[in-house]
Parts: sequence; structure tokens; C-alpha cells
Amino acid sequence: MSKRSSVNFYWSPATTGLCLYGLLLALLWIFSTAGSAQAGEWTRELRGGGMVIVDPATNRATLSRQGVMSPLPDGVHQLKDGSTIEIHSGIIVPTADMLESRQLKLPLPPGSQWIGKPFIGDSPCKRLVQRVCGVAEKCASATGCVAAQQLLDMEKQERVRAALKTMTYSSGQCLEAGKDTAIFVTCSLSNK
Repeated sequence: MSKRSSVNFYWSPATTGLCLYGLLLALLWIFSTAGSAQAGEWTRELRGGGMVIVDPATNRATLSRQGVMSPLPDGVHQLKDGSTIEIHSGIIVPTADMLESRQLKLPLPPGSQWIGKPFIGDSPCKRLVQRVCGVAEKCASATGCVAAQQLLDMEKQERVRAALKTMTYSSGQCLEAGKDTAIFVTCSLSNK
């Protein structure tokens, strides 16, 4: 294995590739959560029958009764569970229950679900380096190898800082990166 220092940092095409890869993952995560971030309609049954439906974007309250939709009249209305709602100019005054149901529940960024999980044998980043860089780092100059080594360095630093013997955020990133066979190409010189 070649000697290299994790302290010296230089900007290279591989570093640019890793940064672009991270940016792409972040953008994909943001855009994939954009549609799921907005809460759905708030619905509750009225005591006298029918269903109150509130549009989360406008807070407009609609009454659905026997398949007919109509605006819910202004005033105080009692729900089937005994609680009340108030309507002013067709707009509902948000209740604590409604606000709680609208709280954003964003999914975790890729790889973070692995934090704290145990692993057997080499860490995910070490395995990624072995696969991409090859035996005795025969593919050390490959873009994916440099990026994998940087992820391994980050994983080691996270473990030292937090005194962890389990997976870190970078470990999860290595698992995600391993799926990207365009950047993290398996070294074909490994068996030669």
C-alpha cells in the first residue's frame, strides 16, 4: 500500500468529482423530499355528519356530505370527537391538532440511516477503497480511488472524534457511493 498523508490536501479532478457527487446526492435528496414535505389534507368528521376537508396550502375548509362538496359555513363547528373548529370567511382557524399533523417529517439524507450500526470486518469505506483502488492500490490514480480514500479518511476522523467502533455518516456515504459504479469503478488490475 502506498504511503499518503491525510493532512495534506490538494484539489484534483478526483476532489472535484467527489464534490460534484456530494452535491448531486444532496440535490437528489432535496428534490425527492420536496413532494413529500408538504402535509396532506387535514380531514375530520363533523358531529352532525359529513367530513371537513382542509386544504393545507390555503386553509380553506370544505364540507363533504354524501359526495357533495361545499364550503363550510362561517362559525364554530363541533367535530365527532367532541372538539371544535372555527371558520372565518371560509378559512379555518388552525388547531393544535392540525398544526401538529402539518409538521414536516423529512426523510434522512442518504447514508445517515447507518449511523451507529455495527459492522463486521472492514468498514464500508475500507471495503470501498479495496474494491476501487485494488490490491496494493494498483488503481490508485483512478478518480474513484482518490474519492474513496477521502471518504475513508473522513470515516476514520469521525470515529476518532466520537470514539466510535460503529458506522459513521461517512460509512453510510461509502455504502451509497458503492452503488455508483460510474465513479467508483471496480479496479480490474486487482487480480493481476
